[in-house]
Amino acid sequence: MMDSADIRAQLSRPWKHGEAVDLRGLRVTERLDLSGLALRGVDFTDAVFEAGVTAKDARFDGLAWFKGAVFGATSDFSGAMFVNDARFDAAVFDAAADFSGAEFRGIAGFSNARFPKGADFRALTCYGNADFADVRAQGDVSFAGSEFLGGFWANRTALPAGSDFTDTEVHGRLWLRGATRDHIKLSAQDFGLSFGYTWT
Repeated sequence: MMDSADIRAQLSRPWKHGEAVDLRGLRVTERLDLSGLALRGVDFTDAVFEAGVTAKDARFDGLAWFKGAVFGATSDFSGAMFVNDARFDAAVFDAAADFSGAEFRGIAGFSNARFPKGADFRALTCYGNADFADVRAQGDVSFAGSEFLGGFWANRTALPAGSDFTDTEVHGRLWLRGATRDHIKLSAQDFGLSFGYTWT
């Protein structure tokens, strides 16, 4: 088991292409604070963060994999920059998640993620594909003011009533087959602007 200080020390070493710290399956009992740090690549697949994560304004220089991770308390990735692929596939956020103002320069992967307490995706900038397929969310969810330059994939995504897409721009493919908001089918008209093909 590693404590938060050990994890910060490991991840704060200079990033080298092709290298990533293997922290798969790790259980962290205290809150992990990575705020403002420049971080090397890390694989947190199936990790459990009992007290949540704070990575406000952090820069993930290498891959940032949180696939299947469980966040037991609020998680703050607001203003974070993901220089390579960010994978939160099948992650479970048992408390509110904040990604507002984050920048994804690679893939923003959230397929099968669960947000039972809401999620803030306002003012995102995504250069690669944003994958929200099969996401299930409740509570307050907002994508307002976000820009998806590599398209937005929402196959069979289920969002709660009031999910906000105001002023959201999608460049490239917009895939909405089976996607719903409060059990009502999502359409391109629910987004601020959509440039490119739409599949519904």
